[in-house]
Amino acid sequence: MDVYTDTPISRLEIVERGARRRFSDEVKLRIVEESYSGRRLGSATARKYGITRAQLNDWRDAARAGRFGPLSSAGFVPAVIVPEVAATSGPLLAEGSGRIELVTVNGRRVIVDQSVDVEALLRIVRGLETLR
Repeated sequence: MDVYTDTPISRLEIVERGARRRFSDEVKLRIVEESYSGRRLGSATARKYGITRAQLNDWRDAARAGRFGPLSSAGFVPAVIVPEVAATSGPLLAEGSGRIELVTVNGRRVIVDQSVDVEALLRIVRGLETLR
């Protein structure tokens, strides 16, 4: 152990971390849902509530497994997964039809036309990106 005698200590402050915090399942679920509310918000949400990113990931896993109760479905629209269409020699979509194909990071495909509700589409894509 090093002992420094050159500089006298004028003030010594002890910072207590306090008792271990306990979060109810409802609060954990609300924090998890908030962390999914936007892109790259996991770390920011963890900092906001004073938890580690690893703890938030554990809570996300527990929420997906249903250990905190059902996830809120607010903001999500039902999605139907259909088998992939076999490739044809011609184009699948007529030119000028206003359709677009989106491929998420994890390889999921969504094809929409020009009349799609953009907010609903964003919620669907965010939901698909959370799937493994």
